[in-house]
Amino acid sequence: MKTIHIVVTLLIVLVLHSCRKDNDQPFGPGTATHSSEVVLSWIGLTLKLIKETPGFSPPVAARVYGYSGLALYESVRQGMPGYRSLEGQLTGFNEGTVPLADSRLNYHWGAVANATLGVFIRSCFKTATPENQALIDDLESQYQNQFMSEATEQVITRSVANGQAVGQAILAYAESDGHSECYKTNFPSSYIVPAGPGLWEPTSPANPIPLQPYWGNVRPFMEANVADLLPAPPPAYSTDPASAFYQEAMEVYSAVNNLTNEQKVIAEFWSDDPGKTATPPGHSYSIMKQILEDENADLARTAEVYSKLGMAVHDAFISCWNAKYHYNLIRPISYIHQHIDPSWSIPLSTPPFPEYTSGHSVQSGATAKVLTDLFGTTYSFVDRTHADRTDIDGTPRAFPNFYTFAEEAAISRLYGGIHFRSAIDVGVVQGIRIGTNIGSLEFP
Repeated sequence: MKTIHIVVTLLIVLVLHSCRKDNDQPFGPGTATHSSEVVLSWIGLTLKLIKETPGFSPPVAARVYGYSGLALYESVRQGMPGYRSLEGQLTGFNEGTVPLADSRLNYHWGAVANATLGVFIRSCFKTATPENQALIDDLESQYQNQFMSEATEQVITRSVANGQAVGQAILAYAESDGHSECYKTNFPSSYIVPAGPGLWEPTSPANPIPLQPYWGNVRPFMEANVADLLPAPPPAYSTDPASAFYQEAMEVYSAVNNLTNEQKVIAEFWSDDPGKTATPPGHSYSIMKQILEDENADLARTAEVYSKLGMAVHDAFISCWNAKYHYNLIRPISYIHQHIDPSWSIPLSTPPFPEYTSGHSVQSGATAKVLTDLFGTTYSFVDRTHADRTDIDGTPRAFPNFYTFAEEAAISRLYGGIHFRSAIDVGVVQGIRIGTNIGSLEFP
């Protein structure tokens, strides 16, 4: 009888297990059943914080976007059947880094994401104004309260705990790159500016030290995006009017002197100056946010898009800065003042760092490649990033595909007198290759 009882018990367990596999997902309803509203709200707040918190220069901002996207993905991917962790695929992101949810229990993945982003964003913006720090707390509380009406208190409590644990794990991974307070060291006084013909020199007395001169040494998500992507040298420096270098300078000089109204609008639309905007990588994130909103993307789709774009843009700035300080090339305004026209002026302010390659080009190329892979080669969209601005013509701009946007963002720097043609064109290709590498990561 005892043997029969044991056999019957085992059969019941097997039947129940079979029913669970056929009818139920581990962790309860999957990530894709949840709205992305909570994440889009966090993205909107992050863009505001980047704009309004001192020290968040483009490379620093890109780092926040990159790690917050990774944090989001790792927090909800267990609710995405067929998707795997990026542990073991990213530099220094070892197996076992991320705490796992319990597959025997239910989770509310929106609450998990909310808790993860709350932990991560709060830590990134310790120097935000008290008012903006309160916005972080308010946003997290708003969604936690909302989610309490969508699941039991036990499920929400469990989800929040798991989300916080994942947030802390990704925060520790981010901090292990040694740049968690990089917003304090944009212009390190220890840096000695190299001097010599054709080398970068300050373009404003306010910035004798260039921005983040060591950023090329920051740990990337993928080593190949830096180690394998140092571009070929720019045209050789020369003051000979017949040289390729002089001709590139004349192209910039002529373009600025003969700007059409449309070209001026383009230059200003893509300038995205720190302090006035969420920086150039923030413009890419704004485009992503608008597309996710227009697509009514679910939480799973949003997590994948956010993480891929974040890693691409962060690595784009590391790779670009590695090239900038490797070649340390003079800016157009310095060269033209010295050898063509000392009274020449440009419609924008030249950023305080070397010329080659263009940060706008690299990050836009990377963005275009990632978004093309995700949404297709003929995906058209309207960029409304600056629709509310009154200091420039922020009229929404329409694009037939993502590469067209990247090309416009890149060429805007020639119209603004900021970059030579080679820095622009080579930078776009550099960025596309970065996006290609990110696309090789195994998600599903």
